[in-house]
Amino acid sequence: MAVLEVENINVYYGSIHAIKGISFEVNEGEIVTLIGANGAGKSTTLNTVSGLLHPSTGSVSFLGQSLAKVQPHKIVERGLAQVPEGRRVFAQMTVQENLEMGAYTQDNKNIHEDLEKVYSLFPRLKERMHQTAGTLSGGEQQMLAMGRALMSRPKLLMLDEPSMGLAPILVEQIFDIIADLHKTGATILLVEQNAQMALSIANRGYVMETGKIVTTGTGQELLASPAVRKAYLGG
Repeated sequence: MAVLEVENINVYYGSIHAIKGISFEVNEGEIVTLIGANGAGKSTTLNTVSGLLHPSTGSVSFLGQSLAKVQPHKIVERGLAQVPEGRRVFAQMTVQENLEMGAYTQDNKNIHEDLEKVYSLFPRLKERMHQTAGTLSGGEQQMLAMGRALMSRPKLLMLDEPSMGLAPILVEQIFDIIADLHKTGATILLVEQNAQMALSIANRGYVMETGKIVTTGTGQELLASPAVRKAYLGG
């Protein structure tokens, strides 16, 4: 079943045509990745899906329902959560308060159980639950941003550049966690500049260039593609 269907969307920033008629889908239980160079339109695509930007044409459907004119916080209530580029944790609040903010669409009776799930997935966050988020390392902040999104019980988790600015060992940890989430049945749309890591865990991928999708295939097909290797994998 398609959880997310994007059909022929065009998105403009003023006179700049940022997204040029792209279509793609994410099926239940898949990791789908959008890869491409900086400025290819990957983050713009996620922000359009989550309602922060609006397409001038085309449609975005989530669980079979159009998201046209649905406000961003209502999209979260429907089960679509985005972990933003740059993490954007609430720096003055504690780790636990950040996680509780992620649950604002949920029934209070679920919060304790969901906190325990997040802490079991990210033991480092449990150790730092009373620490203010601004004092965490970059890797810990990324874990917190992911945990905060999971508190909304998403049916689709969108990750925008989760490895950005992290040391290689932390990048591996974050991708291990994404793979573990996938094993529990999570459906994930991943935007990532580290094409090698993204394609190695993805079921399918779409390659974006200057606002268009130019290639698609399974993660393994794209890893093996000479054109993708030359452009994005340094080989």
